[in-house]
Amino acid sequence: MKCVFLILAALGLSVAEGSTYDHFRLPTALRPQRYDVRLLTQLENPDDFRFNGTVKIQIEVLQNTHNITVHSKDLTIDDTDVTLSQIGGEATTENCITSTAVNPTHDFYILNTCKELLAGQVYELSLPFSAKLQDQLAGYYRSSYVDTVANETRWISVTQFEPASARLAFPCFDEPGYKASFAITLGYHKKYTGLSNMPVKETRPHESIPDYVWTAFEESLPMSTYLVAYSLNDFSHKPSTLPNGTLFRTWARPNAIDQCGYAAEFGPKVLNYYEELFGIKFPLPKVDQIAVPDFNAGAMENWGLVTFAENALLYSPEYSALEAKQATANIVAHELAHQWFGNLVTMKWWTDLWLNEGFATYVASLCVEDIHPEWRTLQLESMSNLLTIFRKDSLESSHPISRPIEMTSQISESFDEISYQKGSSVIRMMHLFLGEEAFRTGLKSYLEKYTYKNAEQDNLWESLTQAAHKIGSLPKDYDIKTIMDSWTLQTGYPVINVTRDYTSRTANLSQERYLLNSDVSRAHKGCWWVPLSYTSQEEKDFNNTAPKEWMQCTETGVSHPKTIQDLPGPDQWVIFNNQLSAPYKVNYDAQNWKLLIETLNSEDYQSIHVVNRAQLIDDVMYFAWTGEQNYEIALQVISYLERERELLPWKSAFDNLKFVNGILRQSSNFKFFKSFTRRLITPIYEHLNGINDTVASEQQQDKTILKAMVADWACLFEVSDCVTHALSYYRSWRSEANPDEVNPVPLGFRDVVYCTAIKHGSVEDWDFLWTRYQKANVATEKQIILDSLGCSQEVWVQQRYLERNFDGMGDIRKQDSTSVFQAIATSEVGFLLAKKYLMDNVDSISKFYHPQSESLSELLPPLCEQIFTRRDYDEFMNFLASSKEQLKDIEQTISQSLETMLINVQWKERNYERFTRAIKKYV
Repeated sequence: MKCVFLILAALGLSVAEGSTYDHFRLPTALRPQRYDVRLLTQLENPDDFRFNGTVKIQIEVLQNTHNITVHSKDLTIDDTDVTLSQIGGEATTENCITSTAVNPTHDFYILNTCKELLAGQVYELSLPFSAKLQDQLAGYYRSSYVDTVANETRWISVTQFEPASARLAFPCFDEPGYKASFAITLGYHKKYTGLSNMPVKETRPHESIPDYVWTAFEESLPMSTYLVAYSLNDFSHKPSTLPNGTLFRTWARPNAIDQCGYAAEFGPKVLNYYEELFGIKFPLPKVDQIAVPDFNAGAMENWGLVTFAENALLYSPEYSALEAKQATANIVAHELAHQWFGNLVTMKWWTDLWLNEGFATYVASLCVEDIHPEWRTLQLESMSNLLTIFRKDSLESSHPISRPIEMTSQISESFDEISYQKGSSVIRMMHLFLGEEAFRTGLKSYLEKYTYKNAEQDNLWESLTQAAHKIGSLPKDYDIKTIMDSWTLQTGYPVINVTRDYTSRTANLSQERYLLNSDVSRAHKGCWWVPLSYTSQEEKDFNNTAPKEWMQCTETGVSHPKTIQDLPGPDQWVIFNNQLSAPYKVNYDAQNWKLLIETLNSEDYQSIHVVNRAQLIDDVMYFAWTGEQNYEIALQVISYLERERELLPWKSAFDNLKFVNGILRQSSNFKFFKSFTRRLITPIYEHLNGINDTVASEQQQDKTILKAMVADWACLFEVSDCVTHALSYYRSWRSEANPDEVNPVPLGFRDVVYCTAIKHGSVEDWDFLWTRYQKANVATEKQIILDSLGCSQEVWVQQRYLERNFDGMGDIRKQDSTSVFQAIATSEVGFLLAKKYLMDNVDSISKFYHPQSESLSELLPPLCEQIFTRRDYDEFMNFLASSKEQLKDIEQTISQSLETMLINVQWKERNYERFTRAIKKYV
């Protein structure tokens, strides 16, 4: 603290004696009841963007205290104008603040009072503040777009407060547990529109600045600071109507308003679905959705003013593939789910962030399936989530779903696959074993009980247990907390080892944590309550996902051994985990694998459910990677894909082959893998008619996705006519007189065609596509182009692209720079360049992203997934060790990156020769 006080003294601030509080959480003596935020923003002068205002916080004293601690970051506060007065006490204008201090480590602004504040009293604290309106994509910041008619840059302002950036906009109690109501008043030039969480109450002229107005918004319901939002813009909007009278508007820059149609039509349907699902009416009088040109968070569920990146909200049928429409549906459904799960009821602390994100992810998939059953996305979404977490959570360096947060930087790191996809997967598991009625009844009870309050996961478990016991869907001696704690409080997931006794027709089951890292002992690594669904070759009852049995744990976390009776004879396979109803892997004895392989490689392969076909591919490829199975078995399983015509097994296979490809393409034996992959892909590529645009109907959305996925690999491995066809499409586009208006490349294959053309083309091809990027008006098209430009095989072109990417003043928006880096790093030529560029420029890149250091975490995985020699591992490990200061806020990503590289090194040393021998038999 000494150096902090020296800084304060140098700044002329008085330093209070005894201000030694140095915990990262706020003291608990006070609670805010209401905020009155009055804010003036000046957007007219590009050389001097700024805002200033006053916040009045009504504070209830819970415990006697001599000081008030609030959050404030990068704000100038004039101590001389700070006032504190008691409400309901003696009328006083006296400033009862004797001194102030700051703790920059924890963003604290500490005010010491002239007398002790007593429990039960209520005070009003008034704090004036000002700051520059920065472009840092957090807090209250500026964004811009180009008005192409006038050829002028237009400026707007917008907020992004989650998880801990409200403190950049106004002094506040910036923790989710401090809910309060907010009265927002915005001052701005009258040419702008002001938006906030609530509807406009009144607008009147500014008392002294010509052409400025004050717009006051209605007071909000109690909510956390991270959900407060406001924006000044000159956007257009598309109104929608809801039967319950809720006003629904979708906003975008005027030259993109024609891309709002789908979101404006879909959003109200989503609200109606959730009102029915949760049995609780949407509590606000309006919802605004707004597409922000510069936005790093993807989307943000601010109550009543939901913000989106343009490529998340806007959809153009003329320029975007059906997948983009599906992505918009998923994101809108996710954010609007938060209006109940997160906004109405909020986690007490970021430990239970997954309650927000896991639930929103899961119920969004239910919602999209309900509104668009023709897309058949629920299976794909569930499968994609599981494939993601099977990879991430097999790392020793992963973390529990419900994760202790011990410093502010860990909050941002928790917005990851574990909170979202694993959270969603364990909720899906619970939904399937509880049944529909208990699940809905428990959710409704939980939301009603904690409306406008904060809750923890145990509160949810209690509501669900009561519902399940009442309905009878869970045995009375089971409770949700015991079951779900085993999935949320410990890291990882289990592999169930199934060893059949074919004579007694039984199977012995054991469980252990599945880990990819073979240097780590698996002994005594956790115990999970596992719902066991299973079926046999005889039954084929894959639709029954309810557990027939449970694997249980003792109170000390030791697994009970389990024996399953009455299984079929030695000529019949069994499969556990029907439709992957729970997040665990299953390994079988050799005979059961043999029976499964026989069925897969026969005309009867579809007798195994499509989800379980995908499961078998994923499981056996993992087991081969870690040595529990040999690659002969694994390749026998995936060879059946020559017959497969469904999306999910192919997705599972491609996800696994991608990691092997990243290593093998840098080796001398790549030719064998390439031949094997071409043989595997050719039948499905030809069955789907190559990259001819024959499938584009929404009724065949899964076929459309499969066609694009297969084309991607077919062109990569030069299967059949893929490359020739792609280059032909691109040449046709280049020969168009007006290529920005007329594009003959089919929507579903634009990413494949663009990438292939850049990879096999000239610098003129690259420059042509770059010009299309500069002129494109649709965010999803711009994203596809940026990714495709990273496919070049020319070293100097890739180097030029890397430098453009981190220019900061160029055409690539900061929010897109991570995906550009990833695109370059995952290409054959770009990998070494991107690695060297990061190592040489880590200091400037760290400053480029500040204060959003979490963006740095997206740069490491594409590099680490391709490092597989001890020498390169040691080199990159030394780089990470010497860059600790620049990478200090992404410790989790660093440990996971190191482990990923080590796992690759282990694979190369243990499996490279074995894999090559196995694959040669198929070539």
